[in-house]
Amino acid sequence: MRWKIIFSFIFIVSAIALLFFYWFIPFNTIEFRTFSSMNGNSNFSLDVFKNGSMQFYPNMRFPDSRISYKIYNCPLKKEDDMLKAFKTIADITVLNFYSINKNEEISIICESKNKIEGGLFIAGEGGPVNITKTENFNVILNGQVLLIKNSECQNPNVAIHELLHVLGFNHSLNENNIMYPVSECSQTIGEDIPKLINEIYLIPSNPDLSFENVSAIMHGKYLDINMTIRNNGFKNSEATKIIIYADGKQIKEIDLDSIEVGYGRIIRLSNIWISRISVNEIELFIDYGFSELDKNNNKIILKIK
Repeated sequence: MRWKIIFSFIFIVSAIALLFFYWFIPFNTIEFRTFSSMNGNSNFSLDVFKNGSMQFYPNMRFPDSRISYKIYNCPLKKEDDMLKAFKTIADITVLNFYSINKNEEISIICESKNKIEGGLFIAGEGGPVNITKTENFNVILNGQVLLIKNSECQNPNVAIHELLHVLGFNHSLNENNIMYPVSECSQTIGEDIPKLINEIYLIPSNPDLSFENVSAIMHGKYLDINMTIRNNGFKNSEATKIIIYADGKQIKEIDLDSIEVGYGRIIRLSNIWISRISVNEIELFIDYGFSELDKNNNKIILKIK
């Protein structure tokens, strides 16, 4: 019986000794750091001079700085967060958001069922759903925001994050920035996101008709021409005319219907009779009397090889 008492005493002393070593003796070193990267820099990029990869594709924007939206049957809290997100972006950029009943550019829907990915709750999803690529821009025609989890922050960070996705912005590697994949209430938009938005949307929301793949062949006094006219602007073009000159003299005029953004027309003309004995130069001109992004691409000159 006595040996059991001795064994119990030794066990208790050993347990106390192990607890002492666990709490007070440092077995390893743990280094802590502040949450802020780059001394509190909240810009999208940790390098404030680098913003080339901020968007999914280069120069992503809606056709106009006035962007329509519709909120579909969302709870009051999520609807209020989305409205605050629109106001937040509008207050720091040239953008303006307005509500309509149908054919909206941004659709906002809500879901009550939680989603988990990689062990983390997904607060929301958002992004462009219809993009038209033009010569210099990727034009967003429609986008969608899905709000899943209620934001617990004072600011509607989740709604802002998803709205910026719709505007074409990718995830940021800066954990202080609102576009970081994991949401924190302390995250902010930074300065480079609104700067890029303003730069892109200050370009006028005009059409831009231009020639592509133009060729011409003379057969005696008869001219064959193949051409493509494309709209590389932000809005559908109005109806216009294409005028063809041979050595400065007008020989043909063609009516051209409206062209949608990113679309084109292939035109083939055969056996255009020319009264001149010889032709050295063919000029094609898009006689578009409305504002465009660039009038310089409305004319092309073909010369004998």
